Amino acid sequence: MNSDFELEKRKYVIGGAAVAIIIVFLLRLFTLQLLSEDFKISADSNAFLKRIQYPARGAISDRNGKLLVYNQPAYDVMVVMTEQVGVDTLDLCESLGITRDWYERRMEEIKDPRRNPGYSRHTQQIFMSQLSTEEFSRFQEKLFRFPGFYIQKRSIRWYNYPNAAHLLGDVGEVGPEDIEADHYYRSGDYIGKLGVERSYEEVLRGEKGMEILLRDARGRIKGRYQNGKFDVAPIPGRNLTMSIDIELQALGERLMTGKLGSIVAIEPSTGEVLCMVSSPTYDPRIMIGRQRGKSQKQLAKDPHKPLLNRAIMGQYPPGSTFKTGQALTFLQEGIITPATPFPCSHGFHFKGLKVGCHGHGSPLPLIPAIATSCNGYFCWGLYHMFGNRKKYKTVQDAMTTWKDYMVSMGFGYKLGIDLPGEKRGMIPNAPYYDKAYRNSWSGLTVISISIGQGEVNLTPLQIANLGATIANRGYYIIPHVVKEVQGIPLDTLYTKKHYTRVQPEHYETVVAGMRQAVLGGTCRVANTTYYEVCGKTGTAQNPHGQDHSVFMGFAPRENPKIAICVYVENGTWGATYGVPIGALMMEQYINGKLSEASEARATEFENKHLYKVEWSDRSDKSDRSDKSDKSENKQNAKETSEEKRQ
Repeated sequence: MNSDFELEKRKYVIGGAAVAIIIVFLLRLFTLQLLSEDFKISADSNAFLKRIQYPARGAISDRNGKLLVYNQPAYDVMVVMTEQVGVDTLDLCESLGITRDWYERRMEEIKDPRRNPGYSRHTQQIFMSQLSTEEFSRFQEKLFRFPGFYIQKRSIRWYNYPNAAHLLGDVGEVGPEDIEADHYYRSGDYIGKLGVERSYEEVLRGEKGMEILLRDARGRIKGRYQNGKFDVAPIPGRNLTMSIDIELQALGERLMTGKLGSIVAIEPSTGEVLCMVSSPTYDPRIMIGRQRGKSQKQLAKDPHKPLLNRAIMGQYPPGSTFKTGQALTFLQEGIITPATPFPCSHGFHFKGLKVGCHGHGSPLPLIPAIATSCNGYFCWGLYHMFGNRKKYKTVQDAMTTWKDYMVSMGFGYKLGIDLPGEKRGMIPNAPYYDKAYRNSWSGLTVISISIGQGEVNLTPLQIANLGATIANRGYYIIPHVVKEVQGIPLDTLYTKKHYTRVQPEHYETVVAGMRQAVLGGTCRVANTTYYEVCGKTGTAQNPHGQDHSVFMGFAPRENPKIAICVYVENGTWGATYGVPIGALMMEQYINGKLSEASEARATEFENKHLYKVEWSDRSDKSDRSDKSDKSENKQNAKETSEEKRQ
């Protein structure tokens, strides 16, 4: 009886297991046939070849229509893993000029989903990129010997000028993070890496197309499927017109040869960047094609950091250029009037504290103080502001008011230029000093910020924007390097006026001081009879070496066309490098050329080097002097050396 029951029970168990197995097989069959695309892809790949059609990337021109960047034909070698049967790998390697080790390593990279997200053995994968026309011609003759390998036409960027590398940027192969961030890309695609190529990638790249080709049972191409009925044409990228003047840019790079630093020039009325020089620089043409990786490694090893865009990433003490912002703040807050005099006995001396200054008349009012770059005047101004208990309840309140003025002038935060990598600089606030000095500090403690030293740091872009704001008598438009995108209106971000907290009449006082600096003060080298230049020098203390030479100015005085900042690391006095370089740049832009005498002066500055230069493709590669990059963050200077009379 029990044995019959056991047999009956076993029958149901076996039957149930058989049913379960059948259900599993049915589910798997349903998944493969209806849900999974593996077999569909495999079948389609036997009948069709879907070839991506890459769009032409948008061209880039300067403000005067001179072509800067355009496309040249290049060719990629593609491989379909399921089709490469019986390939003579030795012949393939010889035809492409590669080694067997390189071939095997590349194949492993293609199959590795970590390095090649979205890999499929049924679809084309990039094997080797950017063959030249000559390499393509040689390989094309033998292509029939290598089943599974195809040629795909692409384009690479080409640069008409050896200038503006930091602005233009470059294009390189996408990485896994790019593919993950935007599903438009797949392995082997190219993306803008730096400069406007990066920030305007979506408008420059265009939209891919697709060509569907019909194949026979042996994989041979028989033509377009249904005469191209289902093909999708690529949409070309949009062209960019940059705001820079390439001739001005080239002159700036020439003048900064052998120097560390930056030049930024802005058109005040529009915020358009006329040039942006970061030195040392490099020829953008060394970042083209398969040499890009090697060139990038060489540049990255350079101790002078040619890949660093100092114009927007360098954070420096602004020195005496910052005094213009202090004068505006003191005037608006009623701390001084244009006629208010302060003493200066070779500097600011009070309660044992000393901030040095060069010799000049004393006491003196505001306009001569700006013209002679008097340290004492602006130290006294900050001391009276931070100690004014009728206007501010505490020093913290005064500090907060001061900081709000600085922020309204475009300091302490990123301006928002249309380039990647911009830094914000440093404007200290009351909590910063409360923490640093345990709530026990006064205007005397932080007196050096009044002359652009101490904890204050700005980028050259911010200093140039200060010049543009003064030129406009109280407002700025966010600086931008692209003037026009084909078919798209300029973002309102780059057309809106940003007003400071200072009234226009106070700007006129500061303009008068800057004009006097050119006529008889620290900026005399910039004076010319052709137009009125307004300027302000800076000698920014550098505790790790020679002081930095700074110039900020604009021209003409009325209806200004250009505002400029020149920052030369380790250049000593502002009048030594900053002023003459700035004067040449303004002449080039306003007059359209340099005079014969100015051309000779430009050659002289081109040959004045502050470190040893051995140019190789404009990339500063080897045999440098031991004078290393003087860091962009010099925040703790206690005293200052200011401009001397010439």
